[in-house]
Amino acid sequence: MFPLSSENLLVASLKFCAGVCSGIVFLIILFVANEAIPSFTSPGFTAFFTDEAWYPTYNQFNLVPMIIGTLCLASGAVLLSAPLGILSALFCHFYGKGLTLKIYRRIIELLAGVPSVVFGFWGLMVLVPMIAKIAQPGASLLAGVLILFIMILPTMALTADVALEQVPKSLIQGSYALGYTKTRTLLSVVLPSAKSGLAVGFILQVGRALGETMAVLMVTGNVVQIPESVFNPIRALTSNIALEMAYAVDHHRSALFFTGLILILVVLALVLLSHSLQRTADGR
Repeated sequence: MFPLSSENLLVASLKFCAGVCSGIVFLIILFVANEAIPSFTSPGFTAFFTDEAWYPTYNQFNLVPMIIGTLCLASGAVLLSAPLGILSALFCHFYGKGLTLKIYRRIIELLAGVPSVVFGFWGLMVLVPMIAKIAQPGASLLAGVLILFIMILPTMALTADVALEQVPKSLIQGSYALGYTKTRTLLSVVLPSAKSGLAVGFILQVGRALGETMAVLMVTGNVVQIPESVFNPIRALTSNIALEMAYAVDHHRSALFFTGLILILVVLALVLLSHSLQRTADGR
């Protein structure tokens, strides 16, 4: 028996909490997978990609338009937020000073904590009418991309900030000693040294973008179609679950759980990939 010390008690408590969290995640995945199993026999796996459209009342369960819409949303938001998030972190570490830096950091942290429904409400009342002046109806792929961009920007900015913090100061000082300018130091030394951490932040914001529901539901129009332009309404996979689960039964309900299972597996793969990259960066 190990003596019961405060350190042993803390370790045991942390292991217990980790076990409980892991068990909850496992049970959620098991439940969703179990509810999705009937969809593999009826309507069948291929029906989700070959049916004419998404009309559950007529046993039509084509997910392709929503998959494409979700990918367009996530990719558009990530392509906007990733470079700006990295630039934000560079500003915090190498350019910002004094009160300006403190205020800027607090704003980024505040954005990270704002509930998604607040972003969605702002987008619905402000952003959608602005886009409608350019092209009707306003609720569109573009509105969804811009809202997601604002929502996931703090994720990239904060993870990039942590990644830059891990760059050894000796590398930066050595670069300056060799006569490199600040810009060349950032491009040739700092960013390459932090690339693993930046990649982790990129992957995490992709997962956040894929899983967002409420804000996307409020500003994208929720029309099941493949968008031909950024001004077309779309429906994301997460929005589809939120809209239809309350009244779905039988095959329709199973199809929604199958959709949820796809999202869980994709996000799980992204988390495992980010963990692998972090272990690589740590040299383990």
